[in-house]
Amino acid sequence: MLTNQPLADRLRPKDLDEYCGQDHLVGRNGILRKSLESGNIPSFILWGPPGVGKTTLAYIVSNTLKRPFFHLSAVHSGVREVRETIEKAKKQQYFNMPNPVLFIDEIHRFNKSQQDSLLSAVEKGIITLIGATTENPSFEVISPLLSRCQVYTLNPLGKSELVELLNRALKKDTYLAEYNIKIEDYEALIRVSGGDARKMYNALELVVVSEADLYGKEEEIVITNEKVLAHVQKNISMYDKKGEQHHDIISAFIKSVRGSDPNAALYWLARMTEAGEDPKFIARRMVILAAEDIGLANPNALLMAQTCFQSVNMIGWPESRIILSEATIYLASSPKSNTAYTAIEAASGAVREKGDLPVPLHLRNAPTSLMKELGYSKGYKYAHDYSGNFIQDNYLPDEIKGTIFYEPGKNQKEEEIKKRLGKIWTDFYNYL
Repeated sequence: MLTNQPLADRLRPKDLDEYCGQDHLVGRNGILRKSLESGNIPSFILWGPPGVGKTTLAYIVSNTLKRPFFHLSAVHSGVREVRETIEKAKKQQYFNMPNPVLFIDEIHRFNKSQQDSLLSAVEKGIITLIGATTENPSFEVISPLLSRCQVYTLNPLGKSELVELLNRALKKDTYLAEYNIKIEDYEALIRVSGGDARKMYNALELVVVSEADLYGKEEEIVITNEKVLAHVQKNISMYDKKGEQHHDIISAFIKSVRGSDPNAALYWLARMTEAGEDPKFIARRMVILAAEDIGLANPNALLMAQTCFQSVNMIGWPESRIILSEATIYLASSPKSNTAYTAIEAASGAVREKGDLPVPLHLRNAPTSLMKELGYSKGYKYAHDYSGNFIQDNYLPDEIKGTIFYEPGKNQKEEEIKKRLGKIWTDFYNYL
């Protein structure tokens, strides 16, 4: 049996000589290596895709400089945790002692107030901040904090680097060394990793454990592309924010809300939040859904979704997951109507079919005397001059006069709309 400690954690490099990749930063002439060798490390932000060594670099910096190390994840921490950690860092400061390192994983998940809480400690040198992000810090990190940090870009790991890591795992990992393992094909392991060393190690360990369960330790375990794909597809639920699983799960979430199943919707919401999906992405999709799938059956749904989006931006993680949950339940429990969507689709279809039909003269603007002489705005009936602030008139091009694009849905709200439209538009539209 393999240990419960993940392979990626067991093989985490202890110094820059063990570190694989990012030569532009940690190679012999790399800027980060030179800073580390000088002992003068500024606060900095590591920007790069998952599994390329951002967290490892932070540990190496701390270990090499022999500084206290504090680790927070923006997914699970808020302002309170940041302030508590800064207070601990203050207590560990001694005369002429270097300041502790505060590493914040997924720093882009912090909102403005959470990032503001770091400013004073960075300015005063209470901590050396190391942030890690998969998102462009120019957009996700506030300017005052960004101006006080260097930004180092990490590149995806290439094929040669991933092969090197796989071979190193077979030689150096104590637990894998108990097995007789031969990697015959590297392609599938590299392909499922997507350049993410952590994901590749997970896949390797999964295949080894699965094969060992079948054949035992004494048999040679030959890793082929076919075995990797078979075991990974069967056992790993991979959630890649830019990959197929990302699209599948948001699709399942949207369809569950559309299908009025709050329980299923909450499950898919949890799948996304647990995997580290950007809450703003989820909230944006809920705004679209509120208009497309609920619409006029419950106009307050759009207000709820919009408020959810604004609140997520204001509150930050992890509290904003409660806001997402509330909005999800509300939207899933609401009556549904897609008439706003079908109406604009129908109107767009008429535009594509008929082209640019002329605006009727009585609807045209007439800012000049010449336009008035040409009949622009002539015969226009100002609705507020009539009883009930309404007068029947034709507002469409003559060629499509009386065309109905909006068909009210069969729900309480839109039944009321249909009744009103049918009552006032007797001469132009047949709503009754």
